[in-house]
Amino acid sequence: MTITIFLIDSQYTRMSHLIEIENLSAAFPDKEVLHHISLNIREGRKTALVGESGSGKTVLAQGIMRVNPAVSFSGRLKFGGRDLLALPERELRKLRGREIGMVFQEPMTALNPVMRVGAQIAEVLTLHLGLNKKAAWARAVALLAETGIHQPEEKASAYPFQLSGGQRQRAMIAMAVAAEPKLLIADEPTTALDVAVQAQILDLLARLQAEKNMTLLYISHDLNLVRRFADDVAVMRCGEVVERGETAAVFANPQHEYTRMLLNAGTVRQVVPPTDDAATVLEAEQISVAVKESAGLFRKRDKVLLEPADFDLKAGETLGVIGESGSGKTTLAKALMRLMKSEGRLKISGEDWQPHMRREIQMVFQDPFGAFNPRMNVLDIVSEGLRVHEPHLGREAVTARVIEVLRQVGLPEDALYRYPHAFSGGQRQRLAIARAVIVRPKILVLDEPTSALDVQWQQQILALLADLQRQYGLSLIVISHDLAVIRALSHRVMVLKDGRVVERGSAEEVFAKPKSDYTKKLLLHAAT
Repeated sequence: MTITIFLIDSQYTRMSHLIEIENLSAAFPDKEVLHHISLNIREGRKTALVGESGSGKTVLAQGIMRVNPAVSFSGRLKFGGRDLLALPERELRKLRGREIGMVFQEPMTALNPVMRVGAQIAEVLTLHLGLNKKAAWARAVALLAETGIHQPEEKASAYPFQLSGGQRQRAMIAMAVAAEPKLLIADEPTTALDVAVQAQILDLLARLQAEKNMTLLYISHDLNLVRRFADDVAVMRCGEVVERGETAAVFANPQHEYTRMLLNAGTVRQVVPPTDDAATVLEAEQISVAVKESAGLFRKRDKVLLEPADFDLKAGETLGVIGESGSGKTTLAKALMRLMKSEGRLKISGEDWQPHMRREIQMVFQDPFGAFNPRMNVLDIVSEGLRVHEPHLGREAVTARVIEVLRQVGLPEDALYRYPHAFSGGQRQRLAIARAVIVRPKILVLDEPTSALDVQWQQQILALLADLQRQYGLSLIVISHDLAVIRALSHRVMVLKDGRVVERGSAEEVFAKPKSDYTKKLLLHAAT
């Protein structure tokens, strides 16, 4: 094991490297994605890996776990002195979960859809720690509670699809830390979480890391979180590490121009007020959602997910919807899309909603990978709406429209014949936007549209949405836990808590003078 001596406050402190990466390259069958990376991760530290979407952060993290057989590696990748690239699969299986845990970026695809959440966490405890079934279940419930999930006993008995995006992410964190691994890799662990729960999760990770002397590799595009959370930072671009060092030093005096660009990037308000004579394109009257849940043997009861809500939307207007994870934001979006059973009246351009109007209102889902058919390539995914709503278009015209919209969202033409698994999380989110806007709807519902994007692409996507709004009079409903995104795009804001609207008003009023204590709390967390 390599030992390096660092001078801190005029005292020598011995610190060992848990991860030693030497001249590491990685490639898919048709493309090299990591280029001769050398990087050491110090034991007992919180190291952040930052960089734009597609820079290779997740490929590097998954390389440590050796979970993607489609990627071939060369060089050395040592964990505790053992070269992971040389270990047989049987030895790697012993490491995964027990010595190395991972929080994946997209929990819906990482969780088993046919196993209850608690059973998946308990399985880790049974396999690696030898706990019996009862003890493992009790510990699984306790871990869910530690990650900030309300009613952990109920959520432990639920399936992944019954949890919100933020709740699924917290369940993934509980599973990853269950066996108290030496190394925890957290790939965008707070992506789908509101600011209050972000703070809870980072506090939880920091506490576990300190108590267990765990080493943490934290992948994020949120530089504010990295600044507050990480001890060390490495900056990646185009498959290379362009800068590394202690976080405070790098943020105070960045040496590489790309690092300086990331630190200087910010969210700019993109709002252009709708015209005075703008038509009302959406009217929602008493929209509510309730589902049946078990209340004992052979008994069911109604559980309200969304209390009756009223609002409207004009052409060229943006409504921002904010609230903590599980507050009903995605439920509202699915009710508006008629993707789940709901009560109330919905009008589009003055007419009661009918199935043939689906082209007029399109949605960008929170988990784009789960919304794509993994057997369809990009051309088929993005053009699917065109084939349904404009069947007269020939293949050449359809391909040209797809290329145009890919360029708009910042993806290259050579993406046409690739499949969803070949893209990063941020790239898949851009594909989801492309699929929605290609049919030129009147209303676009966006559920966390920038959550997986770095600051550079976040700003470009916001500018794209604002430009589409100006060109086509597009109306937007933007659901986000990122208050900077809501502030940048929204004309009006609606705040949800526990399925109920607790505040609404113009964006300027809500952000400057919030009325409800809950809104004040959200804004306070965002500012700290």
